Amino acid sequence: MAAELHVELVAADRQVWSGEARLVVARTASGDIGVMPGHQPLLSVLESGPVTIRTSDGGTVVAAVHGGFISFADNKLSLLAEIAELADEIDVQRAERAFERARSEADDSAERRADVRLRAATATR
Repeated sequence: MAAELHVELVAADRQVWSGEARLVVARTASGDIGVMPGHQPLLSVLESGPVTIRTSDGGTVVAAVHGGFISFADNKLSLLAEIAELADEIDVQRAERAFERARSEADDSAERRADVRLRAATATR
């Protein structure tokens, strides 16, 4: 079994993160999944949620992901997201305002997006 896997996190508009990792945890249509080197081939729908990447050098990368696909084969993991942003790119105060606005307007999808952004942003702080 290989000691690491190559990860590509790509949004519709840019490459968000690329590198070597020991573990990636993401939310799929079937529930949360952890992918480690040597995992069985995989293709699934990504649900909105934080994605946690445990890098080969012992670091952690967290991203807010909103929809897309996850694919794994030959120790290469691709996360193809509709929207994705790294936790350190998220303005927490802005996300909190968006969450409150969405909640007061009863906009469930906007509330879900803001909640994912907040969970990702606070996961590493």
